[in-house]
Amino acid sequence: MVTEEILKRRTFAIISHPDAGKTTLTEKLLLFGGAINTAGAVKSNKINKTATSDFLEIEKQRGISVATSVMGFEYAGYKVNILDTPGHRDFAEDTYRTLSAVDSVILVVDSVKGVEEQTRKLMQVCRMRNTPVIIFINKMDREGRDPYELLDELEQELNIHVRPLSWPIGMGAQFKGVYNIYDKELRLFSVNKTKMAKDVVEIENIDDAQVDQLVGPKFAVQLREDVEFLEGYYENFDLDLYREAYLAPVFFGSAINNFGVGELLDTFVKVAPYPQPREASQREVLPDEDAFSGFIFKIHANLDPNHRDRIAFCRVCSGKFERNKFYYHTRLDKKLRFSSPTSFMANEKTLLEEAWPGDVVGLYDTGSFKIGDTLTEGELLHYKGLPSFSPEIFKEVINRDPFKTKQLEKGIRQLTDEGVAQLFVQQPGSRKIIGTVGELQFDVIKFRLLQEYGATADLHNLNYYKACWITSEDKEALARFISFKGSSIAYDKDENPVFFADTAWVLRSVQESYPALKFHFTSDFKLDAAAEVY
Repeated sequence: MVTEEILKRRTFAIISHPDAGKTTLTEKLLLFGGAINTAGAVKSNKINKTATSDFLEIEKQRGISVATSVMGFEYAGYKVNILDTPGHRDFAEDTYRTLSAVDSVILVVDSVKGVEEQTRKLMQVCRMRNTPVIIFINKMDREGRDPYELLDELEQELNIHVRPLSWPIGMGAQFKGVYNIYDKELRLFSVNKTKMAKDVVEIENIDDAQVDQLVGPKFAVQLREDVEFLEGYYENFDLDLYREAYLAPVFFGSAINNFGVGELLDTFVKVAPYPQPREASQREVLPDEDAFSGFIFKIHANLDPNHRDRIAFCRVCSGKFERNKFYYHTRLDKKLRFSSPTSFMANEKTLLEEAWPGDVVGLYDTGSFKIGDTLTEGELLHYKGLPSFSPEIFKEVINRDPFKTKQLEKGIRQLTDEGVAQLFVQQPGSRKIIGTVGELQFDVIKFRLLQEYGATADLHNLNYYKACWITSEDKEALARFISFKGSSIAYDKDENPVFFADTAWVLRSVQESYPALKFHFTSDFKLDAAAEVY
């Protein structure tokens, strides 16, 4: 039973540079999967429904994704779990943590702009984790770049071999549809922004005369030439090379108009890996083990503003999760029971009786969880790879309403527990400093403090260059450094000491002056190489 359930699961993240169409593609995958009837536009005044996966108030107002959304649906006998991530670089840390919870990735590329900065960084993280990647080249309904040019750029910029599995017919105003090379069939779609197109024409043989009638002789000739060239130039698609993250299949389409989305989903469920083994600090955990284990990769407060709830998102890694069963919280060394675990369709929650490897379970949390916590049936395990990165922007929290001090404290603690930003406390006086990698996070924090906690705060700029965690095997040397540099020392949420460097020169200077100390740029000290990506 366990093996059968595992083989049905496909858990993946959708990642991209901002505005490449990632959230729109998520909506259309949900549409094709039958999870929703009408897709909402992320930025459109003509379509009143906002995107299902953008449910935070600030996301609806700005038309951007600032938090990872979790959605699941059944499709063609598979259970598909989508994690839609923020595209904006200010929220890259949330995306990085999400990538630890998936087995594969769909990378969305804008056909007009090609490979962009955030695309490169996200791909580097995928390469570090050996995460299999499928590439969807979006916005073919616009006048974009030559498809061959885009394929070359993908290989050069992202350091991965590509293999087109679909091919566009025309571009921009003359975009006719896509030919599915993998299934050897042609599908033409009518322009339809919100509903699934009914008039899909399937043609099994590309030499069929009907192709000329449907797309015109000129496009039919070009398509046959392109497919002949592609089949000769590229080797046949190798499933093992894709799953080993050496080869990225490429699809073309237009998410907003449903072009190519069906082919992407059909092929994805066939080729994408089912839940894979996971590395814990103690050992490798296999998904088909009998005992349940999982880890918390995301925490979200006030998912439902009416109930002020706080939900921890748990990725099931092995065994079977069951409602009302006691599980062991390895960091707290205590057992917890969950009476109302949930599955998700963005902000729509459904009570869950059981879950299998690959599934994401929402656990109501009263403050027991931090990102990275592990749950088991009794074994002491700790899953790896959920770090916090060294922040680049720092602001001191100034309370504007003394009567709302408790609300402010609670809000700051809960929002930083979610991973929106990092909280550092400096003594004396419990001075609170928030660190982020981008300005947008501060806007989100102020907005949510007011909307969800009724607290108002000013955030005053602090001119620090970098915050780094400090460790040393020489405890006396560490204590002397903390004492001597007291005004530049604070503590993170886990009471780890952190050094604030005013400039790059100051940081280099203390590193040279205190060789017994180690300065880390991520909270998971074994993953410092990952921090360099950001």
